[in-house]
Amino acid sequence: MQLDLLDKRATSPLVRLAALGALLIATCALVLLIEGTRADASIADKQDDLANVRDKQDDVAAQIADANQQINSLIGQVSEARQREEAAASELADAQKQLAQARDDLEAGREHLKEVRDQLHRAIGQLEDILVGVYKSDDPDAIRLLLESTQWEDDEVDAAYLDRLQQYQADTVQKVKDLRTEAANTVEQLADSETKIQEQRDDIQARHDELADIRSGLEAQEAQLAAAKQERAQTLASLNGREDDLQAGIARAQRRQAVAPPAIDTGTAPDVAAPAPSAPAPSNGSTATINSDGSATPPADAPAAVVAVIAAANKIKDAPYVWGGGHGSFESSGYDCSGAVSYALHGGGLLSSPLDSTGFGYWGEAGEGNWITVYANSGHAFMWVAGLRWDTSDTGGSGPSWSASSSGWETGQSWSVRHPAGL
Repeated sequence: MQLDLLDKRATSPLVRLAALGALLIATCALVLLIEGTRADASIADKQDDLANVRDKQDDVAAQIADANQQINSLIGQVSEARQREEAAASELADAQKQLAQARDDLEAGREHLKEVRDQLHRAIGQLEDILVGVYKSDDPDAIRLLLESTQWEDDEVDAAYLDRLQQYQADTVQKVKDLRTEAANTVEQLADSETKIQEQRDDIQARHDELADIRSGLEAQEAQLAAAKQERAQTLASLNGREDDLQAGIARAQRRQAVAPPAIDTGTAPDVAAPAPSAPAPSNGSTATINSDGSATPPADAPAAVVAVIAAANKIKDAPYVWGGGHGSFESSGYDCSGAVSYALHGGGLLSSPLDSTGFGYWGEAGEGNWITVYANSGHAFMWVAGLRWDTSDTGGSGPSWSASSSGWETGQSWSVRHPAGL
């Protein structure tokens, strides 16, 4: 016969109560077992998802780094193309001046030739007038003297005088003719010179236009890469958010199992809002000083890398501001903001290739450093080194230089705050 523990007729109240307690315990154990199994499965799934997200983060970060390198290379090429374009424009302006001068000289030569021709006509006219006057004069002329005179000695003297007069006028006419020929040759040479200068001007104009097209093409490539990099940055931000969600889910599941969640290194560093960046004091409180010539002297206890960064920055202090300067190569005739920061950090062995301001948002480690702190966003980059600001704006000149104070225009902006490891 089957025993029904809940059958009041078959068991006593005490037995039924014990049976219900055993059933409740068994049910709770089964629920805990199922929930534990589900929690374990949920944690494992989330950990797998987290690993996949991190793999994607690494891929996207590598793509962003590659895009940064390409953009930096293009910035350098655009800067170089602009300089060549400006040089061609300067040559074009010089050629235009030479052409204008050649045209003025040609016009003056033509005017001179016209005057010489007028002189020739006047000289010929004067000669004709003299000969006609002698012929028509009531005074003895050469013909009458030669045909009628019996005093040959005097007549020969008068004839010789007339011959000399005629020869003088003939010489004058010849000189004017020679001058006209010379002036005509000069005009021809000036015309040839004008043609050659105009051809040179046209060649320079064509080269200038070609350089402008090259620059425009490079700028278009740079814009495309920047847009692609921005999309990847958004993808990375989305992955970072997904990573945070997964970590939170794992932590909740682990807390439910009364297991302390492990510390997880995300490997990413989001932007840090820094509305009013100021000089981060070195850990030991010592700061660099600015000398009378604008150079900086590091404190005696500064690390070697910091000393080298300051020495490198001193080499280019007050260099002219050149957009894109210091990106294609660390060595440049001028520097922009991120180019100046790149040059100084490279001098300290902290950077192997130039970065633009956006690239510095992912450089190094997040937060302020003890000795060096870089502030960067999509439009500008600067840094503090041993308590001094290295920047290309509001520092008394258009190029990079040292300052001991913050810049007012930077207040209120959002910055990514980074520092080199260990500094």
